[in-house]
Amino acid sequence: MSEHAVITKGLTKFYGDTPVVRHLDLQIPKGCVYGLLGRNGAGKSTTIKMLTGMIVPDAGEATLLGEDAREMSPATRARIAYVAEGHPLYRLMTINQLEKFTRSFYENWNTDLFDQIIDHFQLSRKRRVWRMSRGQRAQIALALAIAPDPELLILDDPTLGLDTVVRRDMLESLIQLIQKEGRTILFSSHILGDVERVADRIGIMVDGVLRVDAPTDHFKQQVQRVVLTFDKTPPPLPQQDGAPMYGILSDVVIGYRRELTIIGLTDERQQMLKSLNPRVIDIIDLNLEDAFIEYTRGERRPLPLLSGIEKTSKSVAPVTSSTS
Repeated sequence: MSEHAVITKGLTKFYGDTPVVRHLDLQIPKGCVYGLLGRNGAGKSTTIKMLTGMIVPDAGEATLLGEDAREMSPATRARIAYVAEGHPLYRLMTINQLEKFTRSFYENWNTDLFDQIIDHFQLSRKRRVWRMSRGQRAQIALALAIAPDPELLILDDPTLGLDTVVRRDMLESLIQLIQKEGRTILFSSHILGDVERVADRIGIMVDGVLRVDAPTDHFKQQVQRVVLTFDKTPPPLPQQDGAPMYGILSDVVIGYRRELTIIGLTDERQQMLKSLNPRVIDIIDLNLEDAFIEYTRGERRPLPLLSGIEKTSKSVAPVTSSTS
């Protein structure tokens, strides 16, 4: 039996002549909470729709809980729950009607668990969906997804557009769900703070390609900002094996400061930066959101309004390395 809840091999999808997902190879271990990240149009939702069988890939294959996503048996589908972006529900139904309708598809429906979630969110069972707020619809969708006690839960941007309080309540419910041993969660989100709090592994898609697949903490540790302060205009960066320094995500010079974002700040690269004789070196750790932004937005250039500003203070300080 596979140790992975989700496996894709060469998964590819085109819309017309445009590749939306390209040769995606992904393995999500059972019991993992996996955050799938990327900017708009990176291919996250298309990937999730291929995994759930709503879109047929043009090439490659996807396996969920040991079965091909395109030919999954009803018994295996019952072990998987999916919450779609926007939380679409039958608008004329009440919560009681939605529960009765959804329960008919599952043998292992946990009525007590569903009741606990509905009561926790203080939702009226007789109120129709069309009269509920976006946050309330999201809460109902989560309750319907959790009640069948799924082994694999797939969430497509489940907290998008929700206010802070509702989002936090949903996140806490998700954390309680995670605590059940053996459950696997795959979710995409634009709220990086939420991802950082619950995901133990992340994947980052850029232009349809999976560029990062690593533990969350490992990715954050690899992306760092380095600020070099000089007593004059910063010199050019040193060469590495006859080429520009490898791993620089951004390089901005403002007055007497050079701000670099580097992926993989090795001892060798630190020594190369010290060879420039800066007055101060500050090494700054980034949270997941900042690291994601730096990694995905490409080269950053200083705004014209800022590029002419020079440092006014020239007080001398020893070369230091600090983390904040």
